[in-house]
Amino acid sequence: MFNQDYERRLLVQQNGFARSPPYSGDTLKVNCSESPSTPPKKSGLSPHSQARLNSDRFIPSRTDNNWQMKFAMISEGVRVGATTKKARENGEGGRDGLAYSCLLKNELLGANIDDVKGQCDERRTLNPIEGRNLFQFASSNENIANNDVATRSAYSLSPVSAESQKLLRSPRKATRKISRIPFKVLDAPELQDDFYLNLVDWSSQNVLSVGLGSCVYLWSACTSQVTRLCDLSSDGNSVTSVAWNERGNLVSVGTHHGYVQVWDVSVNKQVNKLQGHSARVGALAWNGDVLSSGSRDRLILQRDVRTPGLVPERRLVGHRQEVCGLKWSPDNQYLASGGNDNRLFVWNLHSLSPVQTYTEHLAAVKAIAWSPHHHGLLASGGGTADRCIRFWNTLTGQPMQCVDTGSQVCNLAWSKHSSELVSTHGYSQNQILVWKYPSLTQVAKLTGHSYRVLYLAMSPDGEAIVTGAGDETLRFWNVFSKARSQKENKSVLNLFTSIR
Repeated sequence: MFNQDYERRLLVQQNGFARSPPYSGDTLKVNCSESPSTPPKKSGLSPHSQARLNSDRFIPSRTDNNWQMKFAMISEGVRVGATTKKARENGEGGRDGLAYSCLLKNELLGANIDDVKGQCDERRTLNPIEGRNLFQFASSNENIANNDVATRSAYSLSPVSAESQKLLRSPRKATRKISRIPFKVLDAPELQDDFYLNLVDWSSQNVLSVGLGSCVYLWSACTSQVTRLCDLSSDGNSVTSVAWNERGNLVSVGTHHGYVQVWDVSVNKQVNKLQGHSARVGALAWNGDVLSSGSRDRLILQRDVRTPGLVPERRLVGHRQEVCGLKWSPDNQYLASGGNDNRLFVWNLHSLSPVQTYTEHLAAVKAIAWSPHHHGLLASGGGTADRCIRFWNTLTGQPMQCVDTGSQVCNLAWSKHSSELVSTHGYSQNQILVWKYPSLTQVAKLTGHSYRVLYLAMSPDGEAIVTGAGDETLRFWNVFSKARSQKENKSVLNLFTSIR
């Protein structure tokens, strides 16, 4: 079916234009209007319509468009521009682009927006049509919205409206910038490049313990003083793991020969020596006065360090290869263990068998972290053949989200103040990543280590982390904010939040 305007134009060409002879010779004659001396033939169209239609191409009508409706059809990349798109890639342009869009709506459409807050939800409800033309090939009878330029005060010295001025003055949440450079670097000679060991831990008293070769050294973050706690070279032994208790007065030391030493740092004295393992102890985890140890002999032993000879030890049997990861849940009710058999187990205090088993990882599971914000949420990371961080709901035993990091996952740690997660990686990028949960968007990527980032510990205030690698350096990074999140995630299953 012909367009009516197009059909009328054809009729005008037939009745009001001279028919041109066919092409002949080397001259091309183009259809044109009659000479000025010849009066044009009358047609049923008005002179205005005839002048508008007598053209070799059809120009779209732009004067009567409804800009308030068509503005939403422009893609955000075109509306905001390449500069804001580049800023968004750097993590800084999302809110800036929205503010700029609101400013355009105020000045062009009279939208009277005085606050960016709440505009995100409104933008999601708009029809996200991409590739549509802003201008339509038809006239619209709808009136254009009155621009607030007419109502603007004649005495205002600002080039923008009062609403736009209020919009620009509205308080904005400061963008958190994470420094890509460590604020401190310490030499750590003889720091082993072994994926299955845990040689760095940070106490609640702000003291860092590091296992270097056959010795354990303590570094005070307050005074920067370094002291040597113990030396195992006398019997040809080496340190394979270190872990502080919650109060920060006791530090446990796992050894290559299979025994575990417990030291009281206040008096610099060994208070216990726990036997039982037949191979090296690569993972340690405290639960009050109970110390759990994981070994290459595939066993997990739980012992009370106050009376190790009187209280029988608990032997947790389940892993088929070396145990390399141990972490207690924040409520101290569940123990998560990872091994070189690619398995992740969850144990409770009343059973000698795992209450949950997860086998989705395709490589060794060393990186384990319980969320302090979501009750029962457990995160784990796989080795080189897996490269994934997986999240588990231990309340139901169901897997949740999964993200492929592209590198071996060596360690995981949750922020104490916000729902964010930091991961350290090995082959092949040796990077440190900060994630936002549950969107799993990368907040920052930190590089600097030339070897696998095998060791990770968090400061007692929850702001800084320390990472260690086979390049024999310890690097300190500021990755988390001190401010506690205003929206804390509470669970009805956590009974401790209901106690007054």
